[in-house]
Amino acid sequence: MSPSANAFPEQVTVTALGTWPGIDPEEAAKVSLGLLSSPHLPALAQLPARGVGSDAVGRTASLLQELPVDVQPYGWRFVDRPGHDHRRAVSALSTDVNVLADVAGAGDIIPPALKVQVMGPISLAAAIHLHYGERAVRDYGARRDIAQSLAAGLVPHTEKLREAVPGAQLVLQIDEPEIAPALAGTIPTASGYRTLRAIPASELRQTWSTLATAAREAGFAQVAINLTPTDTAAEHTAPGAEEAKAAETTAWRKALEIALESGLDAVALPLHLLDTGHWEQLAGALESGLGVWAGTVPTLAGRVPPSYSVLEEKIMRPWRGLGLDLPLLKQLRITPDAGLAHLSPQEARTVLNRALELAERLNEVRYA
Repeated sequence: MSPSANAFPEQVTVTALGTWPGIDPEEAAKVSLGLLSSPHLPALAQLPARGVGSDAVGRTASLLQELPVDVQPYGWRFVDRPGHDHRRAVSALSTDVNVLADVAGAGDIIPPALKVQVMGPISLAAAIHLHYGERAVRDYGARRDIAQSLAAGLVPHTEKLREAVPGAQLVLQIDEPEIAPALAGTIPTASGYRTLRAIPASELRQTWSTLATAAREAGFAQVAINLTPTDTAAEHTAPGAEEAKAAETTAWRKALEIALESGLDAVALPLHLLDTGHWEQLAGALESGLGVWAGTVPTLAGRVPPSYSVLEEKIMRPWRGLGLDLPLLKQLRITPDAGLAHLSPQEARTVLNRALELAERLNEVRYA
C-alpha cells in the first residue's frame, strides 16, 4: 500500500536524519524547529555525544518492552532486569521529549508535523548481544522478539510525543544501517572466525511490513525506512574483504527492492550510492506514489558543502534521464547524506541551510 499523491506537500521539502552535534537538547530543539519550519519536517534530535544511552542502539533499546539491556565491554547486551545503563537511556529520551515540548511551547511554534527515529529491528538485533555473547541477529526467535517488542514500545512513545507536540502529525523514521551485511551474511560471529547466516529476504519483508502497520496503529501518520549504511570501509581490508563488499552491494540493492514492497510511505537513501539501476527502481516507486528522502548534501567535517546548483544536478540529471515528470518532485524530501553528529554545530547548520537552498531551487524547476 503506497500513499496517494495528495499525501505530499505541494513542494520539495527538507528534513534531517536525526543526529545532532553537542550535548544540549534545548539548542538542538531550537535549531530543528526554527530551521525546519513548515512545510519542512523538524525532527526530535538525537545527541550521541552525551554518551551511553544517547547512542542509536541505546536510544531505541529504551523503547523495547520487557527486553532490558545493559552495556558490556563488547557493546549492548540483553539482561534479566533493567540496570543503570537502561535507565540512563530511558532518561535521556524522556529529557529530549520534554525539552522539545518546552521549546515548542515557549516559542508558540508547535509544528504541524514532527519526525522521530528508531533503529530498525534487524540492525538492532545486529547490535545487541544475547546473554552468551553472540549477536541477537543470529537467532530467529530473538529477531522476532525484538521486532515485536519494538512495535509494542511505539505505543507509549507516541503517547508522550502527542503530549509534547499536540496536534502534530508524527512521522517515524526506521534506520537500518546494518541491513546489507545482515542480508549478505557478512556479520562476523563473536569469535570473528566465521560469519552469521544471512537473514531471509522473506523474513525482512514481513518484519518491515508488520512494523509499519504497528507504527500506524500506534499513531504515526507516515513511516519511512532509512537505508543509509554504516561506513564499513575500514572493515573491508581483511582477506575476503572484496567478496564481502560485493555481497553487501548486492544485498543493499535487494534491501531497497524489499523496502519498496513493504507498504512504507517513503525510503531514505544517500544519492552517492545510487546507480542507474537504483534510480530505475525509484522511478517506478515515485510513479506509484512513494516518497523519496534524497540524501543529497555531503556531511564531511571541515568542508563546505557544494553549491545548490551542483547538488541540483545529482537529482535532475537522472530525473530527466528517466523521463520522470516534474510534478513528482514534490515527493522528495532533501536530507543530508548522513547524520550530523560528527560535525560542529555551525557545520550542521550550514548543511541544513544548503538543503533548504536546494529544495527552493527544485521548487523553481518544478514550476518552471
